[in-house]
Amino acid sequence: MTSSFDLLIRNATVIDGTGAARFKGDIAISGDRIAGIGDFAEASAAREIDAMGLVAAPGFIDSHTHDDRILLSDGAMTAKVSQGVTTVVAGNCGISLAPMPCAVPKPVTPPLDLLDSRGEWYRYARFADYLTALEDTPAAVNCIPLVGHTTLRAITMDDLGREASDDEIVLMRAHVVEAMEAGAFGVSTGLAYPPAIAATTREVIGICLPLKDYDGLYCTHMRDEGDNTMESLAETFEIGREVGVKVLISHHKLAGVRNHGRSVETLRCIEATMEQQPVCLDCYPYAASSTILTVDHAQNSPRTVVTWSTSMPEHAGRDLEDIMADFGFSLEETITRLLPAGAVYFRMDEADVQRILSFGPTMIGSDGLPHDEKPHPRLWGTFPRVLGHYSRDLGLFSLETAVHKMTGLTASEFGLADRGVLKEGAFADITLFDPDSVKDTATFENPVSLSQGISLVMVNGVVVRDGASGSDARPGRVLRRSLHPAWSSAESNLRRQKNRP
Repeated sequence: MTSSFDLLIRNATVIDGTGAARFKGDIAISGDRIAGIGDFAEASAAREIDAMGLVAAPGFIDSHTHDDRILLSDGAMTAKVSQGVTTVVAGNCGISLAPMPCAVPKPVTPPLDLLDSRGEWYRYARFADYLTALEDTPAAVNCIPLVGHTTLRAITMDDLGREASDDEIVLMRAHVVEAMEAGAFGVSTGLAYPPAIAATTREVIGICLPLKDYDGLYCTHMRDEGDNTMESLAETFEIGREVGVKVLISHHKLAGVRNHGRSVETLRCIEATMEQQPVCLDCYPYAASSTILTVDHAQNSPRTVVTWSTSMPEHAGRDLEDIMADFGFSLEETITRLLPAGAVYFRMDEADVQRILSFGPTMIGSDGLPHDEKPHPRLWGTFPRVLGHYSRDLGLFSLETAVHKMTGLTASEFGLADRGVLKEGAFADITLFDPDSVKDTATFENPVSLSQGISLVMVNGVVVRDGASGSDARPGRVLRRSLHPAWSSAESNLRRQKNRP
């Protein structure tokens, strides 16, 4: 009897996301799942795709994004699907759109303005309300949500320049419980940013205690990624141990000339700690970072490029040094006039970037900022850059390893079932690409530019991009974290009571 499927991908070179060697095969898809991988020469389908010369890989999982708002405001997610991304992790660096039970104070406190400088999208009273909105207005990609510590501070405290009181910690902890019950995967912090700098290690531990009940993640933009990186790593590991959960070191990097080469030291430390407690990390494949514009960052960057400015939008895309020359002002005065604003900082060393990328456990995350006027090119180019520049051209690692770092590894670290791998029964999140031509084209001068070599992208069995053409399909789903299967709701409540300081 001849089998019939919804879609057949024929003659593909399959890289299944596990790190295993590639093989030739057909992929049969029924509904939102992979029905089988093998030889389907005798089968038929409503649509058949000849993938001769192409790699079929799991859809890429962007482990670090700030896509919280654009998932709602521009569900096409062109910057991501054009790279082969099918799932994004939102709510990073302590910044999430929810919960926001009252109108966000104006002006919006940086870095919360990275998501929405006007505050119009900070309108979801509970984290559950935000997830419901995502489901009511689905995007082209799946979303893994995190709740942000800085957002919790903003809605709880009257003064962000101090440590939270015990009562405030209890209130923020309650919001964490609500978010985790709604399906959040964990809590993120941005301890390097002014609204969270005053938060002590004790505060963060106290707020994050409920994470253990849900097998949640503690994800952190560490307190320092420069001179005090080792101390920040130690704090990160301490928080993970005290809370009893896995920690994710976000966009691991070494910033500042004095710290170039120190990835040897940090990776040695991270690897040793992984033997003692659960730790994971991600990075982006560029030697420049991007965030809000600050004097401190600019003073320590050989080159700074303004990505957006609310007060002077005409300067987006220009070098800060050129703007200073035009104004005839000091660095401090120039930045004051541009604020609120964002920037790209060229403070990293390429050797460190390559060393961190090559580290076996490193996942790939873009850290792209979709609302910047002139964004860092990582928003549009991260994943093809890893496949093309670093894997194929530089030979930093095999194509199988490159795919694993952006699929199966990430799915495993986040605890995703049936995603990040190509196997029978897995969700049909699939990317087809040409291994000989795949490359990023986004640059610092021209950052909004489609990558080359991505042939087809499918999310939950639905094609969202075919060649250079997008689609009106919005099959993305909110991937909600489930309660630990061994614990009932009553047991979780009891554990939370016991964990309160």
